Amino acid sequence: MRRREFITFAGGAAAASVLPPFAARAQQDSRVRRIGVLMNLAEGDPEGQRRIEAFLKSLHQLGWSEGRNVQIDYRWGVGSNAASLGKNAAELVALAPDVLLANAPPSLQALQQITHTAPIVFAAVTDPVALGIVQSLAHPGGNATGFSPSEIGLSAKWLELLKDLAPGLKRVAVFEDPTNVGAQPQFLAIQKAATTLGVELSTIGVSDPDQIERAIDAFARSPDGGLIMLRTSENLAARDVIIAGAARDRLPAVYPLRFCATDGGLISYGPDIVEEYRQAAGYVDRILNGEKPADLPVQTATKFELVINLKTAKALGLALPQILLATADDVIE
Repeated sequence: MRRREFITFAGGAAAASVLPPFAARAQQDSRVRRIGVLMNLAEGDPEGQRRIEAFLKSLHQLGWSEGRNVQIDYRWGVGSNAASLGKNAAELVALAPDVLLANAPPSLQALQQITHTAPIVFAAVTDPVALGIVQSLAHPGGNATGFSPSEIGLSAKWLELLKDLAPGLKRVAVFEDPTNVGAQPQFLAIQKAATTLGVELSTIGVSDPDQIERAIDAFARSPDGGLIMLRTSENLAARDVIIAGAARDRLPAVYPLRFCATDGGLISYGPDIVEEYRQAAGYVDRILNGEKPADLPVQTATKFELVINLKTAKALGLALPQILLATADDVIE
């Protein structure tokens, strides 16, 4: 049951209100424009497909249609493998696209290592200022701009939610990949909150499914434990194994995005990344019509979704606080 609207982005409505009619914009000339898309999710990943579908639908509404006035080249991968991303980034840049779309920090940084001139629109990049990607949110100043799901500090909320779900919690294992540039700041924010809440932290790597299963089983041998999944592409790719492991060992777990809860995870709190891709089409359109990334402010999420899977909670034997259920945006029964 949906109680609140999906995520909105600061400045998004204002930006949209000043756009000229799409038919005039997209048909200013007869050239076929080229868009390069770099994703660090597997091509068959349903979440990756949802993001691209949202982007394409919004792009079409703005007057751009593949085979008519735009060509789109895709490169897919998994995680933050530098060699693979670097190869895919180089291939896309070599095609001389008019604009590039990048998913998450690893994809964006792979592109920026190759080009400082090709326009880039990014999505799902947490705190791009702290990562050195833009000079400021209001004035990016370089060849990249886009959409940021949250500030790093949001990850501390995941630990607070876990404590609300299991007040006796004493230990938390965090799924992370130290090679992902977006993982460490998220972990540090959780670590700071853990000190205040009196929780012992440990980490679980996500190198392969068997390793994840063994690590969850080993962690579950001691009582009063819970799990947190950081918002990284490696974790999202391994979500089925993580969700299954949490259920098998009856561990409460908090996830960063809605689809983790709809896939069977206990609870998620975070932005709607698919909405970022709808918004990203607007920035791609504006760049194709002559605007520069340096002049387009980075837009950040202002609303976040709390989604609870009540079926999973019952399977874990958890009695959820009524105030948590009352404030949820969606409760899956």
